[in-house]
Amino acid sequence: MSEARFPGPFEIETPPGAEGWQELYGYSAVFSEDRREYEDSMFWFHDGVHWPTVLTPWDATFFEYAIATLSQYNTRHYLIPPALGIDARIVNGYGYLSPVGVTDPAEIEARVPHFLERAGHYFSNWDDLYDKWLVKMRALVGEMESIRFEALPEKEELEVITEGHGTGAGLTLMTSYHKVVDLGFKLWQYHFEFLNLGYAAYLDFFGFCKQAFPSIPDLAIAKMVAGVEVDLFRPDDELKKLARLAVELGLDDAFADADRPDVLEERLRGSDEGRRWLAAWGEAAEPWFNFSTGSGFYHSDRIWIEHRDIPFGFIRDYAAKLREGADLARPLEEIRAERDRIVSEYSELLASDEDRAAFAEKIGLARVVFPYVENHNFYVEHWAHSILWRKMRQLGRVLVKEGFCEAEDDVFYFKRNEIPDALWDMYQAWAVGVTPRGPAYWPKEIERRRGIVAALEQWSPPPALGTPPETITEPFTIMLWGITTESVAGWLSAGETGDTGELTGMAASPGVVEGPARVIFSPAQINEVQDGEVLVAPLTAPSWAPIFGKIGATVTDVGGMMSHAAIVCREYGLPAVTGTAFGTKRIKTGQRIRVDGNTGTVTVLD
Repeated sequence: MSEARFPGPFEIETPPGAEGWQELYGYSAVFSEDRREYEDSMFWFHDGVHWPTVLTPWDATFFEYAIATLSQYNTRHYLIPPALGIDARIVNGYGYLSPVGVTDPAEIEARVPHFLERAGHYFSNWDDLYDKWLVKMRALVGEMESIRFEALPEKEELEVITEGHGTGAGLTLMTSYHKVVDLGFKLWQYHFEFLNLGYAAYLDFFGFCKQAFPSIPDLAIAKMVAGVEVDLFRPDDELKKLARLAVELGLDDAFADADRPDVLEERLRGSDEGRRWLAAWGEAAEPWFNFSTGSGFYHSDRIWIEHRDIPFGFIRDYAAKLREGADLARPLEEIRAERDRIVSEYSELLASDEDRAAFAEKIGLARVVFPYVENHNFYVEHWAHSILWRKMRQLGRVLVKEGFCEAEDDVFYFKRNEIPDALWDMYQAWAVGVTPRGPAYWPKEIERRRGIVAALEQWSPPPALGTPPETITEPFTIMLWGITTESVAGWLSAGETGDTGELTGMAASPGVVEGPARVIFSPAQINEVQDGEVLVAPLTAPSWAPIFGKIGATVTDVGGMMSHAAIVCREYGLPAVTGTAFGTKRIKTGQRIRVDGNTGTVTVLD
């Protein structure tokens, strides 16, 4: 494989109309001649699991925060023996990653006692520390909610004088933005406090199984930790409860107006039953419907609580299923029975009681930590990010009022560190009583940037850059992103095998299903999915769970065994093949396909 390679980072050309795109991102986030020797020597892959599309300048904030804080915990907190951090670059607006390993065996060995001491403390006190994490997270969310962006006043309120505040609205505006940025950074520190350890415990169990049972399929190991109760499924559970209540109260006919949420709510307010239902909606909506239709990393992702037509549509569909007598519950009993059967069978294969005790201990730890591997996703990428996007739009409205931009979402075309300069310009001119430069400068610049982003969106990012290693062994890369020695070989030979009727990927969730394909590329197309179809998408988001009652199976282009798509499908008892790389390119809507989630193959039958 070392002979075959992808284009190097310095061989990538700028798409027409996107000249100067590098200026949209931080100077250290792009490839540069200053680090060319290092950057050319690394293997970079496109992170389509989290950042499938072009990043606007401000959206790149969470790309940078996420990868840096992940790395910090590997490298500086827990000293994970074989792994340093993950390096990140932006190429033509798309995010690329490169895991950095520890190559010196002596250094790996020296890190082991530190890792055992530090990780051991968390594993021994997991429940207590996790309870404290939930308290910290809710406090952080409260701080985020308390931030307010308001236009600078014509004059300060009299109380500012009579109460001797000694400060004014300009300071509040500036510090509020710094607070958004700092709390977002703090949020991502919290994100990785547990996550890397959750994966480490699972990978330790995974490694034990592979050693003890050399022919065990990856899927069998994943099934042993299935059947968990996690907060990530709570939004979908709340929708089902609201659908049941609508049916009980005889209100489900009203949901014919799901696409017109204001009309629907007005109708419900007209009866006692409707008001009772709306009260139940209000209790569920905060926090559970701060849920994004995408990965949560883009300001353009639609959030349920802000786009009520989305959850109302799901409630309408669930209510119709209930009327037909369907059972909406996840098949937890079957999943747990299968889990226990597999554990018992493999346990019996072990040679000694000592091995069985080690197996039981490792599986026990993997199950304790596993809920966090999914839960963090609701609290961070969905709930907290929803609030931060709303706060940024509030700031956008202030910028619009002062003429710095034309629409509130234009705020996301500023780089994170440019906004203090713009606010300073606004504040200083207000303080002096003159006109700021911003209204003459920023609208033109934002228009230019919008054109660059539109040009970048026409470009198709290669799956990787540089020369791949002989074998891919880095466990996170395999588990989360689904990037294996085989998948990289598939990317490299894509042109030669373009017309084959079979695709291979990760056997992510068991079962075999045949049905017509429904290929969708964005959450906006979810309502096109019909009963019994096989969903084929670049990736799926946790908030797509309500359509899992409709579809027969799932096929994704990206993602590994531990991607959210894989975990959610297992918990909903839905066959899935992830990381096919070319599913959305090779399969057309309406074609009959067979999805074999046991072997990781997808066959086009037409």
